[in-house]
Amino acid sequence: MKTLDCRLRKCPGPVIETRKQLLAEPDTPLTVLVGDDTARQNVSRLALSLGCQVQATADESGFALEITPGAAPTTEATAPALGKTVVYVAADVMGAGDDELGHILMKNFIFTLAELETPPDAILFVNSGVRLTTEGSDVIEPLEKLACNGADIASCGLCLDFFELKDKLKVGRPTNMLDTVEQLTRAGRVIRP
Repeated sequence: MKTLDCRLRKCPGPVIETRKQLLAEPDTPLTVLVGDDTARQNVSRLALSLGCQVQATADESGFALEITPGAAPTTEATAPALGKTVVYVAADVMGAGDDELGHILMKNFIFTLAELETPPDAILFVNSGVRLTTEGSDVIEPLEKLACNGADIASCGLCLDFFELKDKLKVGRPTNMLDTVEQLTRAGRVIRP
């Protein structure tokens, strides 16, 4: 049995690492060590969705999750969306409320997006969202990974000019409103974090 120690990892780290391991070796039992109840719940839910059985044991450092492979759950097939999947990022924060939390959530969203088996076809950045594609951003590396996996990373040129960031673009390309509107109207699915 393999052991994955995620006790010091914050969300979404334990789920991403567990998913990688379960997909890489689907028939191998796995022990995942997590540091809190939220990680226990999230990792357990992932394992169950992949058809595994989970046994959790609490100790002083958190939880040990014994994950045993099982039969993959049967799911109803859904028709794929016609057209491309486009992620529309209109801010450098996710959600409304506390901006510090919003930055953390957006960072986690981009890192998690980069771990998907199938990346989106395009990620469009507008308004303060362009800060995520420019010098000083914490998410350049996962955005580069997404670009290498085929995602078109495009930042609004007017927005880059407005924030005086045009010369600081680190990943992707500048775009314009016509291209943005065309990509959104032709998309089969638009995701807005």
